[in-house]
Amino acid sequence: MNYLSVIERYHDYKNSIHELMASIIAGTFDEAFFHDEKTLANSMTWLGKNYPFVDLMFTLDGEGVQLSPNISNNNFPNKEDNLGKGIDRSYRPYYIEANKQDGIIVTEPYLSTSSHNLCISAALKHVNKSGELMGILVLDIDLAHAIEFLMGDRKRKKFHPFFTVIYSLIVTGLFFIVGILLFSAGSEIVSLMVAPTPENLQLKPFGIIIFLTLALAIFDLGKTTIEEEVLMKKDIFRHSSTRRTITRFMATILIAVSIEALLLMFKSVLGAPQYLTNAVAMMGASVGLMIGLGIYVYLGAKAETLLMNNHLNNKSDVKSN
Repeated sequence: MNYLSVIERYHDYKNSIHELMASIIAGTFDEAFFHDEKTLANSMTWLGKNYPFVDLMFTLDGEGVQLSPNISNNNFPNKEDNLGKGIDRSYRPYYIEANKQDGIIVTEPYLSTSSHNLCISAALKHVNKSGELMGILVLDIDLAHAIEFLMGDRKRKKFHPFFTVIYSLIVTGLFFIVGILLFSAGSEIVSLMVAPTPENLQLKPFGIIIFLTLALAIFDLGKTTIEEEVLMKKDIFRHSSTRRTITRFMATILIAVSIEALLLMFKSVLGAPQYLTNAVAMMGASVGLMIGLGIYVYLGAKAETLLMNNHLNNKSDVKSN
């Protein structure tokens, strides 16, 4: 999931994410966290098993200085930063927000200095029965993983590398076929130049165009597949992603069918009238494909607009209540 999709999904599910984080930090809180690092580590181990998107947990004193080391189940790239104890965190958004008010606060997304990923933090300022400030408990989550967890996308992500390998192998095979077609077209061009005859000059160019057209269509199909499924981080939950893939694929087929129809039309003009019926049929098929594609794109865009408007109306109703 790319950063733009992460931010958009965050705004879509902001209330759910904040409620989840608040419930996690409230459910795991223990006053012993401020003086017993082992209790903090045990709690983090439990969180890692049940909420794998939780990245980090640590405590601060009233001045924003870190009391405990960074407790994490992940291996961060910078081990020195992973120690954390004694570092001044008073400039970080979670301390600034928690210091302003009592209770649980949840920050907006920011870049984590430990994982270098987009994260949000929940912080809980604890005051004991005597009114003395014991400290602030901070919990960081990986925002992208949290969104995947909420949307039930974790299992698919595990298979994503396997899908990428399969798509790459298929595209490699398609490009190999493109190479064969280009070689065949080149061989025909060379033979036409070496031994030009009136019959070859009339018929062979059409065969060359067929080879090149097929190569273009197959190459565009492979290019679309590798762009959509391998190189880009496609958001499968967005309707426009599927619509874009289908549109590009159908456009490739439409171009290939239209060119083949024109070739048959030219052959019929050059003395082969038996191809005229097939040419007209293929041209009609290309027109039908274009009309069907236009209807699909129009209805898909309209449906997505209605869904987005409905979602925005639901969000405004929740805010008003």
